Amino acid sequence: MDIRKLFGTNVKRYREAAGLSQAEIAARMGVDRAYVSAIERGLQNATLLSIWEIAQALEVRPVALLEEPDLSAPTQ
Repeated sequence: MDIRKLFGTNVKRYREAAGLSQAEIAARMGVDRAYVSAIERGLQNATLLSIWEIAQALEVRPVALLEEPDLSAPTQ
């Protein structure tokens, strides 16, 4: 899987689980909402600094945003 898509998918998953909008995450990061949207769609390369800032905004460890899904886990 493309690392940008994987990262974006994880950002979106954690953001939605936290009940936050793209605008709220963007405000916490000090960036535009369109930047968060591009990240989530896998269109934007994330820098180490932006990975850190997104993790802080979502209150997760940065590594959580780079983890691949466990495809062996049962789905509901």
